[in-house]
Amino acid sequence: MARYEHLPIYKAALDAAVHFENVVVGFSRYHKYTLGTELRNASRLVVEQVIRANSARERLPELIRLRGTCWNGCWC
Repeated sequence: MARYEHLPIYKAALDAAVHFENVVVGFSRYHKYTLGTELRNASRLVVEQVIRANSARERLPELIRLRGTCWNGCWC
């Protein structure tokens, strides 16, 4: 299993996810469950994508795929 905790991009993605969690707590109820949910899910997905790319045997194709999803704005 590939280690990813030491990667600067993993640390930055995790910090961003924690930051969004803390920010969303202060949102109004409506925004907490609409915009807040989207922000929290997207930030967690970034962390998952870093882990997936680092764990892939062939990283280049995975990174190219991730770059495409990031630039298109679609995290699916």
